[in-house]
Amino acid sequence: MTTRTKQQDPILVTGVAGFIGFHTAIRLLERGERVIGLDNVNDYYDVRLKKARLVKLKPFKSFSFTKLDLANRAGMKKMFAKQPIRRVVHLAAQAGVRYSLVNPHAYTDSNIEGFLNILEGCRHAKVKHLVYASSSSVYGGNTQMPFSIHDNVDHPVSLYAASKKANELMAHCYAHLYRIPCTGLRFFTVYGPWGRPDMALFIFTKAILEGKPIEVYNHGKMRRDFTYIDDIVEGVIRTLDHPATPNQAWSGDKPDPGTSSAPARIYNIGNHQPVELLHFIEVLEQALGKKAVKKLLPIQPGDVPATYADVEDLTRDVGFAPATPIEEGIARFVQWYREFYEK
Repeated sequence: MTTRTKQQDPILVTGVAGFIGFHTAIRLLERGERVIGLDNVNDYYDVRLKKARLVKLKPFKSFSFTKLDLANRAGMKKMFAKQPIRRVVHLAAQAGVRYSLVNPHAYTDSNIEGFLNILEGCRHAKVKHLVYASSSSVYGGNTQMPFSIHDNVDHPVSLYAASKKANELMAHCYAHLYRIPCTGLRFFTVYGPWGRPDMALFIFTKAILEGKPIEVYNHGKMRRDFTYIDDIVEGVIRTLDHPATPNQAWSGDKPDPGTSSAPARIYNIGNHQPVELLHFIEVLEQALGKKAVKKLLPIQPGDVPATYADVEDLTRDVGFAPATPIEEGIARFVQWYREFYEK
């Protein structure tokens, strides 16, 4: 059953200047919700892009923005106390697998300390539902495909992945102790207009248009469940409208990792159609009308060779599964990129 709180109660969207947060906020605002956007607008990637996203949100009268770092405990406590927040979409995090190899403390500050501040805010505000971003990276060393939420995920291969697994465990604690409905969403390689400059599609597009070589890891044999941004947002909002509930059949004798006796759930949001990186590049070349100069390299530390989402639970519970083909999604990204950067 779909549950909607009173419209006057705002929804907190963290990471609102980020890729997924920006798109999620727009969709919520367009359906008439009030949105409080939170972001620290850090310089992990081009701040101009983050500010351009915020400019797009500014015309909405039911949108307000708070510049705040998740790790600022006093500031987070004050923000939750100031307004009657009843639903939270937590998308802010220190992202990136490779960056976690060179700046590990950024991940404990944002993804651990910051997430705890979100959970404490939800507890004291008596939030009706917390939806938070996890990641397909939690599957780590798992090789059984497709990745299922019912599989054990205790073998992360990067600190980023470990921080996301920690978020799932922390959320479960709060769901168990304080009965806060918490839903974690494991995103699979998100792409599309307004995307992140540190992601492959953005990097490849920029390099190809500039006639520079692109670095293709694992000699192009990587397989990714590329998921278009509109599909991700649809999944986020549908799960937001369906607060997590306990699994009455859950048993401690045979504990199911994907559900709980507490109101805690996990879902994969992926296109469930993994694509080889070389084919992804071919589709991009067609959209750009220009060939790439490829520099084939071995797999990088922390990377996994393949991702593939089992989305059966998402489809059953919220009636949706991502389905945008890469041919369509890449073409939309290229159109946006050319317009935004006037290329």
